[in-house]
Amino acid sequence: MRYIIIGAGAVGGAVGGRLAQSGREVVLVARGAHLAALRADGLRLTVPDGETVLRLPAVDGPAALGALRADDALVLAVKTQDTEAALDAWGPAPVEGGGTAAERLPLLCAQNGVEGQRRALRRFRRVYGVCIWLPATHLEPGAVSAAGSPLTGILHLGRYPHGTDDTLRAIAADLEASRLGAPVVPDVARWQYAKLLSNLANAMEAVSGPLESEAARELYARVRAEGEAVLDAAGIAYASEKEQQAAREGRMTLVPLPGVPRGGGSSWQSLTRGTGSIEADHLNGEIVLLGRLHGVPVPLNELLQRLAGAFAAERREAGSLPIAELVRLADRAVEEDQETSR
Repeated sequence: MRYIIIGAGAVGGAVGGRLAQSGREVVLVARGAHLAALRADGLRLTVPDGETVLRLPAVDGPAALGALRADDALVLAVKTQDTEAALDAWGPAPVEGGGTAAERLPLLCAQNGVEGQRRALRRFRRVYGVCIWLPATHLEPGAVSAAGSPLTGILHLGRYPHGTDDTLRAIAADLEASRLGAPVVPDVARWQYAKLLSNLANAMEAVSGPLESEAARELYARVRAEGEAVLDAAGIAYASEKEQQAAREGRMTLVPLPGVPRGGGSSWQSLTRGTGSIEADHLNGEIVLLGRLHGVPVPLNELLQRLAGAFAAERREAGSLPIAELVRLADRAVEEDQETSR
């Protein structure tokens, strides 16, 4: 199988790099300065066991590859807000022997949230969900770091919306041979919704920095409680914290990487790189959507979605809103919501 990593940023670069290190054939898809660096100097992958420069094919789209191979697997690792553009580009791509990628090839959605795979299923016949536990950083062109050890990450895999198959088991075997845990589960959405609850902190981290203070942790607990109430009201199952801890225990811990400070997760990195967009609409925004559909108040997630979007659009500095001010805004948002509902 050849793996085409659509979006070779933090997660995509780490997964593609690890697959390549274990001898799998990998193509990286990127754009702009990152693509130029990959072509000129290779992918510089830093992990706890050292730094490696990987010279891999790097392209900006399917046209550069000609007809895709029948044994290609597409790994969609772009941010959810970039999903439609990626599907537009790769869905119609021709495959050797006839047909298109959307008709014939497996598409793994290695993305935060749950919206990307919904959109993909409108285009692709074979869509697989991936629940990503892979702390990785991409801040400069051509460079990706991942601090997990002994496994670089754990990727729960399942057919979307449910089930498993032989293709998935073959992909899981390749990942497992590449220092990546890859449990194959029939209910991948249950793991993704659990991860979504954790990702509700991404917007907090992006606007106010890491959740290191007691005030920050208390606010996140309130944000998460909104998310749990919404999922419960919607009848959506999610893996418990105990299940998640058991899946990670002894398999993946974070190891400080010399010279590679980890300032924050994916949303913080988007602001730091000045991309002009952020995934909050598909993280906190997913809870907002479900809250509105099921009549559950979600003022804290509404606030974080709005703030993160403003920070991205205005290219404000990541972490520049003091946590005390964020707590004040949160308290006011709850009060206003209560007044409106009276």
